[in-house]
Amino acid sequence: MHRLRSLTILVWLLAAIAGVPFVSPPASAEQRTLTVATRNLPPFVMTDGNLKSGFTIDVMEEVAKRNDWNLNYVDYPSVVKQLEAVAGNRADLAAAAISITSERSTKFDFSQPFMSGGPQIMIPAGTSQPTAPGLTDFLKLLFSKNVLVWLLAAAAITLIPAHIVWLIERRHADSMVSKSYYPGILQAFRWGLGSIAAAADDSPRHSLARIFAVLWGFVSIIFVAYYTATLSANLTVNKIGSQIKSASDLVGKKVCTVAKTTSSGALDTFGVTYDGVTAINDCYSGLKADKYDAVVYDAPVLSYYASQVAPGTVELVGAVLQQEDYGIAFRPGSPLRGGTDAALLKMREDGTYSQIKQKWFGTAAATSGG
Repeated sequence: MHRLRSLTILVWLLAAIAGVPFVSPPASAEQRTLTVATRNLPPFVMTDGNLKSGFTIDVMEEVAKRNDWNLNYVDYPSVVKQLEAVAGNRADLAAAAISITSERSTKFDFSQPFMSGGPQIMIPAGTSQPTAPGLTDFLKLLFSKNVLVWLLAAAAITLIPAHIVWLIERRHADSMVSKSYYPGILQAFRWGLGSIAAAADDSPRHSLARIFAVLWGFVSIIFVAYYTATLSANLTVNKIGSQIKSASDLVGKKVCTVAKTTSSGALDTFGVTYDGVTAINDCYSGLKADKYDAVVYDAPVLSYYASQVAPGTVELVGAVLQQEDYGIAFRPGSPLRGGTDAALLKMREDGTYSQIKQKWFGTAAATSGG
């Protein structure tokens, strides 16, 4: 009986202790805070004061909610700096529009792709369509090397008939040229050039010289016709050649991109020279100021700029230069990758990803969900 009473007291004691709040186990673990290395790149990441927004931000916030994470964003000026922050343990992960490349995959783990894109070409609106040569094109041709070469050719071929006419005409009493070589040859040369331009100020007196003048007139007509046709063809070819429709058309043009990116790497592959700047906004302002003929950068970024920031002033041309996938970068072996991939897959399945993509890109063909 004593033992039974002691056992009953022990049970009541344990029950009482279990009911005390301060000894109760916590309902859930403390929410984990992660540092995310980002960079401002509309429409993926945008900053307004202390507020972050953008496609990548919405995706990351949804991933964090499904994993019970709290995110702390830290801005960096470039992809290189973002990845350095992750490698140096200053950030847990990096996200914006980071292309997954074979080289980067040897140093970092990447989530499954959450966006597909790649470098594309953007040019001023209307320059991709052929137009009739204008006054500016004429002036460029007028003071070009081609015109100088044709003028020198005209002077060269006029030397021979000038000497022939001078030799014949100087024997005539009423010659149109001086009997002396100087200034006689100069007078004959002026007559020869005038005949080419159909503006001769005199005509030979000697019958043989007149026959020769008729023959020279035919030669002049042929020369002028060929000269006109050639310059017209050059003007048309130059106008057509100035159009940019693909990567091959960028050779010899003034091109801008962001240095040390997959876009600059693509241009290197195609053998295109370019100005490598630190921020894409520098390319935008340069294109607007006619400093550049084209900008090459990530298609989703350029598509957003063309449709939302500068509609009607720029256009995207050609296909993506090389297909790329964008992912979230982690240190090798990071346990965060598994939770991120699981959340991304679930977001695709339940339609959350599609809603976020529609919000920022609409039905833009330049981007893909995977």
